[in-house]
Amino acid sequence: MVAVGVGLALVAAALHGTWNVLVKVSGDPLATFRRATLMSAVVATLVLVPELFFLGRPAVSLPAVGLCVISSVLETTYLVLLSIAYRRGELSAVYPIARGSAPLLAVLVGLVLLGEQLSTVQLLGVALLLVGILAVTFAQATGRATLPALLTGVAIASYTSIDRIAVRLTAPWFYGWLLFTLMAIELPLVLAVISRFVADARGGQQLAWGKAGVIGAFMWAGYFLVLWALSLAPLAVVAPVRETALVAVALWGVWRLGERGQAGWKLSGAVATLAGVALLAV
Repeated sequence: MVAVGVGLALVAAALHGTWNVLVKVSGDPLATFRRATLMSAVVATLVLVPELFFLGRPAVSLPAVGLCVISSVLETTYLVLLSIAYRRGELSAVYPIARGSAPLLAVLVGLVLLGEQLSTVQLLGVALLLVGILAVTFAQATGRATLPALLTGVAIASYTSIDRIAVRLTAPWFYGWLLFTLMAIELPLVLAVISRFVADARGGQQLAWGKAGVIGAFMWAGYFLVLWALSLAPLAVVAPVRETALVAVALWGVWRLGERGQAGWKLSGAVATLAGVALLAV
């Protein structure tokens, strides 16, 4: 079953990297996410109906719902922070920092707060993660995207840990539906509140519903596959595998989006980050 979980995580990584590229090139990430989250909830609902018909209503516990609410708030925060980072920085810099810092933060919490111990190989992985993130951070001309990208990693580490527990308490397909439905409600409310104080948060030109639907479908499918993988394999295995998109996205940003400034630092940082994540799973 672990092998199946790894396979699901690999597909999820491809979907995650793809929708991040689409969001970056969409024009305004906030406006894109406003429609994409709604479309992801629609897709999740369309999938939910046949599941209910064939599999019946899943067991739903109050702890699972409570954890899902917390996770949805963290995910909504993640989308806002990621939007800010993409507005300020390049795809080839923001993505490796955001995705690479998440496992690093999880490790630091384990070492400092939980008293966990790592092997020599895993400590090498931590060192590579630090080197990779610093290299990508150095590659940014202004560094204005670094803080929101790092905070995005905090949100990722937080909601992934919560989902790892919650997905064992109910069916992954039901949990995914509830999660994305909550996010589709929360994000417009959050943006409405923020826009009262920050005019730039109102969002720019809206993305066409068809393109938003593609992004929303990829968001839901990728995350559902991660939930499914977490129900089959340990977090220590799934988390590193899902970060395999790091190098591919960095390459895409450098060569396809023309983000060639400090390209060597970006690509070497992305490779070092990916290698560090892989060593943490050993």
